Amino acid sequence: MTALPAAGPLPDAVLRPASGNAFELTVGQLATAIRLGVFTHGAALPPERELAERLGVSRNTLREAIAALRDAGLVATRRGRGGGTRVTYAGVEPGDGSRGMPERLDVDDALDYRSVVEPGAAELAAMRTLSAADRRWLRQAVTETRAAPDTATHRMADSRLHLAIATVTGSALVVEAVTRAQAALHEMLTAIPVLRPNIDNSNDQHDQIVTAILAGDGGAARTAMAEHCAATAALLRGLLG
Repeated sequence: MTALPAAGPLPDAVLRPASGNAFELTVGQLATAIRLGVFTHGAALPPERELAERLGVSRNTLREAIAALRDAGLVATRRGRGGGTRVTYAGVEPGDGSRGMPERLDVDDALDYRSVVEPGAAELAAMRTLSAADRRWLRQAVTETRAAPDTATHRMADSRLHLAIATVTGSALVVEAVTRAQAALHEMLTAIPVLRPNIDNSNDQHDQIVTAILAGDGGAARTAMAEHCAATAALLRGLLG
């Protein structure tokens, strides 16, 4: 298991060296990080050299990947003094229920995967000795999720909270697993209508999960996250058919 800095920023936790098809994996990692709110709207991507080292790719491969992100409308690059690449993606409003799911996504499999991964992540986070910075981060993530001004912003803040929980476990493998679960969940949730009661319930469940983690109660954290995942799964299975 590769150790992670417990309160490190999400990019350091989520991005990992690419293996195999470097270009495709680099595009996929960066696009997922942007869509899940790891890099928020208007934020600058790390300097080219630093990002290439983090992803374990050449600077030429990174430039090609960033060009693909520009073509997809996720980032914009400005040259010259004070330039760099910034995120232009601001999230997407959920659909009206008519948008189909990508053929590659097996809804039941994705939801089952999440039901195994995320409760375990919450329990492990509760079992860790959290630093003051960890604890502030989790409280802030909950606050930002509840205070999100619109549904697109809420979706990304929600993802950041779940990734923060994974990150404070200190396990790179747990972060990778939760990132995969959240990426699939993002595709599903943006395909269904917004239901205000669901958002309110989700916020209340987030409070319960983080309260249990901060109290060091692994059993309660696992139970609260399992209930949270089950509620979302029931909603998605009902609306996606």
